[in-house]
Amino acid sequence: MKPSASDSDRRRGTAHQRGYTSAWKKARDGHLRSNPLCEDHKKRGDLVPATVVDHIEPPKIMDAVESGDPERIAAARALFWNRKNWQSLCKLCHDSMKQRFEKTGRVPGCSVDGLPLDPRHPWNQKQGGRGG
Repeated sequence: MKPSASDSDRRRGTAHQRGYTSAWKKARDGHLRSNPLCEDHKKRGDLVPATVVDHIEPPKIMDAVESGDPERIAAARALFWNRKNWQSLCKLCHDSMKQRFEKTGRVPGCSVDGLPLDPRHPWNQKQGGRGG
């Protein structure tokens, strides 16, 4: 039986439980002031204001808490606060492309030069023996 949305929401935890506190809001606001443009749009040559600070690698704090492993919890919290793991995105990119990537593992779209953004796309792979 598939878990209901409320079961998923319960396991996911509240925003506060996942680390989105007033300290996060302050850090987020500072990041957006320093990095005001959507990273995904910049890759495509567009300048669009960012409104979301995204974790490039999801920290999955609630999964760590559920495990009960103190080292895993500490690692998840460290990843949450690691500014090198943050990127500025517009809401559209965060809610569509980023979510799609997390579900499928594929990066949609092309750069300004027409190459796929997904590093695993065959066009972005070195061709063995063909000088690529």
